[in-house]
Amino acid sequence: MDGGDIRIHELKRVDLTGATIIDGFPSVGLVSSIAANYLIKVLDLEHIGIMDSEHFPTVSLIRDSKPLSPVRIYAGDKGRRGDQIVAFISEFQPPGALIRPIARTLVKWATDQRCRMIVSPEGLVVDPELKDTADISDVVFGIASTPQARELLKENDIRPFEEGVISGVAGVLLNEGRKHDFNVATLLAEAHPDFPDARAAALVLEAIDKILLGIEFDAKPLFEEAKRIEEHIREIQTQAVTKKDGKRAPRPAMYG
Repeated sequence: MDGGDIRIHELKRVDLTGATIIDGFPSVGLVSSIAANYLIKVLDLEHIGIMDSEHFPTVSLIRDSKPLSPVRIYAGDKGRRGDQIVAFISEFQPPGALIRPIARTLVKWATDQRCRMIVSPEGLVVDPELKDTADISDVVFGIASTPQARELLKENDIRPFEEGVISGVAGVLLNEGRKHDFNVATLLAEAHPDFPDARAAALVLEAIDKILLGIEFDAKPLFEEAKRIEEHIREIQTQAVTKKDGKRAPRPAMYG
């Protein structure tokens, strides 16, 4: 599969100089999806563009009688300190062949738009032996691609993620950020790998709020939001699976 055709189409031209991009591609515990969806809703972000590819699912998501692409871009300027937030959101998990092209396209677009940084909210699967030696259930860890971004995490008391593996879009974004000297940060909270983890998403959102927004949002609705997002994603995946000769065909390419 060649993912070189990935492109971004802007539905509305917006000055994004200095903005922070939130990576909302699905992750462990759907932490990134829950966090990005919540920010879009709470900050009333506007749909400004799409990411598209020949290899993305051949589906249209319908909401409020409007067609939506599988990967969408939202933006707004709602932070108390004037921080502008951009969110990339998708209900589909990219397969391995598309992860690098997606991350590279995202970093290039962020650079062209003169954005400040990219933040990936992520779920962290913890080794059971580590859990026996330290309680990290309420801890948010951070890792960043540049000294400037690492200093930002340090200033906000984000514990450094010192050793381990970050996979998927978030992992490639970190590598691309370091390669191009662009600020990329991943924020991780312990999450259950088998279901949407609202608690982990709430912890990461609190860190994002502290670093970027300076607003006092209510994290309690996240628990209800997690259930809604899980049901929504399952419904979309079910509808996207076609039938062939009376049997279900394989899922579209962008599913994990």
